[in-house]
Amino acid sequence: MNQLDTKRRAQVLKCLAEGMSLRGTARLTGVARMTIEKLMRDLGAACAKYQDNALRNLESKRVQCDEIWAFCYAKKRNVTYEIQQEHPDAGDVWTWTAIDADSKLVITWRVGDRTNTDAFEFMDDLAQRLRGRVQLTTDGLPAYEWAVDGAFGVQVDFATLTKIYKTNNEKGSRYSPAECVGCTTKIVTGNPDPGHISTSYVERANLTMRMHMRRFTRLTNAFSKKAEMHAHAVAIHFMWYNFARIHQTLRITPAMAANVSDHVWEAEEIIELLERMK
Repeated sequence: MNQLDTKRRAQVLKCLAEGMSLRGTARLTGVARMTIEKLMRDLGAACAKYQDNALRNLESKRVQCDEIWAFCYAKKRNVTYEIQQEHPDAGDVWTWTAIDADSKLVITWRVGDRTNTDAFEFMDDLAQRLRGRVQLTTDGLPAYEWAVDGAFGVQVDFATLTKIYKTNNEKGSRYSPAECVGCTTKIVTGNPDPGHISTSYVERANLTMRMHMRRFTRLTNAFSKKAEMHAHAVAIHFMWYNFARIHQTLRITPAMAANVSDHVWEAEEIIELLERMK
């Protein structure tokens, strides 16, 4: 790590941010894989700390939330007792995400399980980052209703949107998503605008996660081996997405649209967080 200058660290960051694997990044940059892993660990912690401090007191009006699935070491159904003993964090990993529908800023995220406790802690963190009343849309996961009530109370306009998928009667494995044939909405709290009950933006952001983080790619051997590294990769991705990547529709970064930043961050500036966040 100490032998890498800022320019080479920035080169590694750009490769990772565009979806390359650790080994692919090592081959392209000539930096040892273990050095890249060390950089990811340190930079992930710095990016998480910076965004935890910066993404607060936000004036969001419409927020969408969702969860995206991945796994560490092995899928939950394939985790044996022996694997569990050697790799305690093996199994499914869920990343909860919340996005501002207007600025496209990812306000907060949580890497963990898909439980009521995770839902509440995710929503409680989201509520503390927002200023004023918001319209909130989630999918139909039952844990959300309990979590939103505990975190926001009645100070939110909350609705859920549940997609209805076509029944698949074909035998064998299905490698493509089921066809969505409709949606049902449910107003839970307050008076949300029916025209803005949607999870489209957060689902598109989740697609960006799968495209720009190799470990989220389906049907490959690029999955995470450790939950810690998985979390660091997510933190780096959102730092790049929020502050350095120009949104094609907005023509600026989400952080600029949300008045969190006044410029497009360069990779070198993100690398400087290693010193700033110590």
